[in-house]
Amino acid sequence: MKNLIVRTLTGIIFVIVITSAIYIHPLVFAGVFAAIVGLMISEFYALFKYGAARWVRISGILAGMYLFIATLLYAGKYFGGVIFLPYILIIIVLFVSELYRKNENPVEQWGVMAFSQIYCAGSLSLLCFIPYWNHQKYNPLLLLTIFIFIWLNDTGAYLIGSWKGRRRLFERISPLKSWEGFWGGCAFVLIASQVFARYFTLLTWYEWLLFAVVTVVAATFGDLIESLLKRTGGVKDTGNILPGHGGILDRFDSAILVAPSVFILLEILLNV
Repeated sequence: MKNLIVRTLTGIIFVIVITSAIYIHPLVFAGVFAAIVGLMISEFYALFKYGAARWVRISGILAGMYLFIATLLYAGKYFGGVIFLPYILIIIVLFVSELYRKNENPVEQWGVMAFSQIYCAGSLSLLCFIPYWNHQKYNPLLLLTIFIFIWLNDTGAYLIGSWKGRRRLFERISPLKSWEGFWGGCAFVLIASQVFARYFTLLTWYEWLLFAVVTVVAATFGDLIESLLKRTGGVKDTGNILPGHGGILDRFDSAILVAPSVFILLEILLNV
């Protein structure tokens, strides 16, 4: 009972922080999510026992945070492409630094560093383009919708999977996930998409439907990918910063794949 209360309170605070950061102001969104990216990279390093020097690890974390902020400033047209030059320089330095370390497997170290930037910072940074979609001023609606749909998908999958889950979705990687849970989560999100279509005309009803389908599929694969990473790293959770929920990576595993997937969808819709 105590664990349920802790988990519930943590979940409520988490939702308030995320929605407030997105809604209040783009720079607040950039600051909060940059910190999230930094924590994700730190957990990723710990997961794969990244043994680089302390300054290299810190530089990698700061580089990922910088990339997120730079992407927001670029997407909002505060700066041009020059804003990315410091990030590129930091990555070059991090690659070169491995030449001066006596590591038996430098390729593995390069791989961890590069993958952390792509998986944590690069993917999530694409969220920055969503509120500026179609050359509009900062509009948090679609960005908030991504997280609302992810949370509804998780809720539906849990409720229906716990009740009727029989057929395993991907037993080798995540034994508890079921097809019934997948379709339950999908149903929750599809219904929500049509509620959004009724009240928000930024997208048509069928575009909202596509938005929902892409979110559910990408969220499911994102969850499975992180489960595979944890199995590879031999851990149950990537951290314990969120009591009852695990680490930051555990909470943003779906968003990591949803962000680029929704970005691609919106770019396609923009050019149809």
